[in-house]
Amino acid sequence: MAEKSGDGALVEALAAVWDSISELGDGLAADDWVRPTECPGWTVQDNLAHIIGIESVLLGRPAPDHDLPPGLTHVRNDLGRTNEIWVDARRSRTGREVLAEFRAVAEARLAVLRDPAHDFGAESWTPVGPGTVRDLLPFRIFDSWCHEQDMRRALGRPGDFDETSAAARDAVDRVAGAMPRAVGRGVRPPDGTTVAFDVTGPLGRRIGLDMVDGRAHPVEPPPAEPAVVLTLSTETFVRLGTGRGEPGAILAAGDVGIEGDAALGRRIVEAMNFLF
Repeated sequence: MAEKSGDGALVEALAAVWDSISELGDGLAADDWVRPTECPGWTVQDNLAHIIGIESVLLGRPAPDHDLPPGLTHVRNDLGRTNEIWVDARRSRTGREVLAEFRAVAEARLAVLRDPAHDFGAESWTPVGPGTVRDLLPFRIFDSWCHEQDMRRALGRPGDFDETSAAARDAVDRVAGAMPRAVGRGVRPPDGTTVAFDVTGPLGRRIGLDMVDGRAHPVEPPPAEPAVVLTLSTETFVRLGTGRGEPGAILAAGDVGIEGDAALGRRIVEAMNFLF
């Protein structure tokens, strides 16, 4: 088993994100809770209700006895339908009520995870298949952090891209790690094509990729003269990687600079979403 300090660090990273969400919620008016976000079909309140649902399931609590209304076009599969039941069942409540429930669920979940007897090697569901509690926690940190950013963007309150934030570092690393697959499988440029992402601002970096045998491979150091260079902020990089916002609109807004092969650059921007 991993050192307890490593497991403890994951728990505290999750707690830090939830504390940040809770603090954000304290300052919201009634109209703020119903603002639409870039997470399709969800308001600020809905994002919080989603976290409640996932963590309630992990606590072993039953799903609400609730029928979804027709016409929810953002619900596209069985997993989306399962998630939506928890969300829609709370749409008749106030934001303050949902915030109070979130705090209670977070407290209960952290109590389980902080129990000295808790087995982080125990079997657990994860979004990529069977795993352990230890495997699941990074996904829960990432998911919670992403939904916090959804809420913050909708509210016009700057997000958490602090270099001292474990959740933010992991999120940017996770998106960066998905780019070889996005380019190699999503775009499939010919072998020998090189690509660079210039990610600017906090947690920024230059990411280089090279197509070899039909796959995109990381290149370190990045190529000096790639076929295309995409320049974008950390926030835009994460938005595109997590399917927030419409790529064409983000390009039209000038949030991504493209140098070199413009057509290839646009295709890459359109393929960056690795979550949906």
